[in-house]
Amino acid sequence: MLDHEQPAGAFKHPSTPIVAADETHPDRRERVENIVATVEHGFPEESRFLEPERATMEAIERVHDADYVDWLEEFCADGGGRIGRTTTGANEATYDAARVAAGAAVAAADHALSGRPGLPYALCRPSGHHAQPTQADGFCFLNNAAIAAEDAIASGADRVAIVDWDVHHGNGTQEAFYDRDDALLVSAHHDHGSWSEYHPQEGSLAEVGEGDGTGYTLNVPLPPGTGDRGYERLFEDVVEPVVRSYDPDLVLVSAGQDAGTVDPNGRNLVTRGGFRTLGSRVRTLADDVADGRLALIQEGGYQPSHLSFATLGVLEGVLDRLVDLEGYGHDDPMAWLDEPTELVDAWLDEAIDHHRAHWPVLAESDDG
Repeated sequence: MLDHEQPAGAFKHPSTPIVAADETHPDRRERVENIVATVEHGFPEESRFLEPERATMEAIERVHDADYVDWLEEFCADGGGRIGRTTTGANEATYDAARVAAGAAVAAADHALSGRPGLPYALCRPSGHHAQPTQADGFCFLNNAAIAAEDAIASGADRVAIVDWDVHHGNGTQEAFYDRDDALLVSAHHDHGSWSEYHPQEGSLAEVGEGDGTGYTLNVPLPPGTGDRGYERLFEDVVEPVVRSYDPDLVLVSAGQDAGTVDPNGRNLVTRGGFRTLGSRVRTLADDVADGRLALIQEGGYQPSHLSFATLGVLEGVLDRLVDLEGYGHDDPMAWLDEPTELVDAWLDEAIDHHRAHWPVLAESDDG
């Protein structure tokens, strides 16, 4: 997965004559290399890395159109490049890397369903939650979380809940399950809307699913500056009551830590401690509703140094273990702003009021 490489340019955009020197694309291999170091430093006794098998074509094509998969393979075999006028590109290794990433997600979900001990965490690169059934999008090529959820359902799970806390809307995952009730998606994200013909979904409150899937997509737009307290309220007042009511057999987390306090692709303020709380709460939730069947799937996070602290926080939370870092203790050295509490509450109140039409249980959380 390290061999996948996005094209250089002006950050994530194509080169321009007004910028003298090209810059490494934000989806760089150092992201996952740093997370490996984080895991090995923080949990040397408890952690074990396994090399995943590539996802099978059967698993991939439960989510993605076969013509698109063929196109992606050929595009990469020809050397790749930037896809249209987007921020997404590939090289000759991308197709294979994407299959390995999807295989890691499938293996993590399978581990969770098997009841084997340990917390499965799929350290995926490239990420997946923007990849739609018929096209790449947002640095993503194959939708790791959707492929893992479909594989779990094919293996006998009746219902899968996907909690997506990446700062960007999980539009590809939404698209994969929009008319289905066997997969619940709760996505909390910036209100960035549709960003091109490659990304037509808006992530708005109005996008709630259709047909049998009506109500099973819960989008929760959050204002810039949302931090630890706002995300904790998101869990307490939206994620937990809805997922408990849904009663899934498996909880998957699209764990993008780009809601972190200094992420260049986000504008939110979640710290290591805030991610620790998210990890703890999702672990407790999975224990309560899914007999502990929980798998984490890495999505975004683009400030390579802070991503290490943020992901450490997630793992501290799900493992119920604090790691005392020399020089930092349990703190986040990059926390720097306070969140706008009243604005965050107003947006969350609006989301709760909107989704109550399909989830009456939300009335309880709003009152309490």
